[in-house]
Amino acid sequence: MLTNSTSSRQTGHAFYNDAIQFKNSTNNGRVISFSTTFIFEIVQKYPSSDGHGMAFVISPSKEFRGARPAGYLGLFNDINTGSSSNHIVAVEIDTFKDVEFDDRDNNHVGIDINGLKSIISASAGYFPAGKNGTFKDLKLKNGDPMQVWVEYNGLEKQINVTLSPINVTKPDLPLISLRRDLSPVILDNMYVGFSTSTGRLTASDYYILAWSFRMNGEAEQIDLSRIPKIPQPSQEIDREPNAVLEVLFPFILFLVLLLVSLAGGLLISRKKFIDVLEDWEVQYGPHRFSYKDLSIATEGFEERKLLGGGGFGTVYRGVLPTLNTQFAVKRVAHDSRQGMREFVAEIATIGCLRHPNLVRLLGYSRHKQELLLVYDYMPNGSLDKFLYGQRRGMLNGMQRFQIIKDVASGLFYLHHQWVQVVIHRDIKASNVLIDSHFNARLGDFGLAKLCEHGTDPQTSHVAGTLG
Repeated sequence: MLTNSTSSRQTGHAFYNDAIQFKNSTNNGRVISFSTTFIFEIVQKYPSSDGHGMAFVISPSKEFRGARPAGYLGLFNDINTGSSSNHIVAVEIDTFKDVEFDDRDNNHVGIDINGLKSIISASAGYFPAGKNGTFKDLKLKNGDPMQVWVEYNGLEKQINVTLSPINVTKPDLPLISLRRDLSPVILDNMYVGFSTSTGRLTASDYYILAWSFRMNGEAEQIDLSRIPKIPQPSQEIDREPNAVLEVLFPFILFLVLLLVSLAGGLLISRKKFIDVLEDWEVQYGPHRFSYKDLSIATEGFEERKLLGGGGFGTVYRGVLPTLNTQFAVKRVAHDSRQGMREFVAEIATIGCLRHPNLVRLLGYSRHKQELLLVYDYMPNGSLDKFLYGQRRGMLNGMQRFQIIKDVASGLFYLHHQWVQVVIHRDIKASNVLIDSHFNARLGDFGLAKLCEHGTDPQTSHVAGTLG
């Protein structure tokens, strides 16, 4: 189950755990052929309600920070939809007509690249196998399981999408077919899975009942005898929302008034512990960690958790007990007038970037005068330790060359492939982090500057680190 009808405006994701290699050196940067098939079922709780749909997704990350529910399908938001920096290919199974995204109807299948305006789409249906098969319509929300095939031919650069009920032979003709080279969109290593979302009044359950995926070959056929039965909705609950509300409204109104009065007193008593959100935090608020959680994770910023420091401040290693995940926390130096500006610049810049050779920003935190940034933990530390510090001489020639290529790849993305040009302005060995596989990632975007492609960055002074 990806999402259910118990709450509104939620998102749901289910991805294969490991990244899959879509390109290799023998293919000259071309995406390898792939094939997938899956069986889904949409259970509509109320006849008068509409869900928003779901999508099969190929993405550089399993996390979609800032993504919105409803028509955004848990993949994008109103700022990044349509951006070439997303590197997302999706096949949407759409059950809601969003005029904003030029949807053809509330019952269609489409191919999306980096955004929600489908490159090509068609009303749901199929061509039965055989020469004289006439098109048969399908209702996506009829509560019956259906099967989808998504197949990409890397040589012909063509993607086919086929849909049918599970009790018929796979159609010979695809529902939609698009000739498009996916190599500029799909990176070397990507994640595959599913995404869906609910809206303000949605009342549908979304299920993936079976799934098969294969690179450079045909996906394994699904054994229909092993398809699970989904829970059937209760007849007592399966009533129109209006009828339920008529019965519950007086009780709900009383409960709301009681809660408001209690909350008012609680807010007054705790006002001194609440941080006021500034304008920039409203935009980046979903990335905010609580200061208490970060303090616990770093054992009160214990000295033995210290990873390093510099002009920007200090970096600590932390572990969130609930996730058992290691991360790095940078306490930004704020004893200068530039402290807050650099802090906001880093959130606004790297918080939107997604590339395997850039350090991933997980979030931030503020508490009084404390400014903190949370990153993926890089177990091998920074490159300067291998060049000048205690680990000097430990890199062989192959590793050095790979690090150079990784940094170049990250810079090429910043300068040419994101929606804006990002000028880092502080490239140095201490800002290049090395992961557990000795891949390099560029970090510390506190001095970064943005400009539009093809325009003058209007740099008026020297920035970066002297020497």
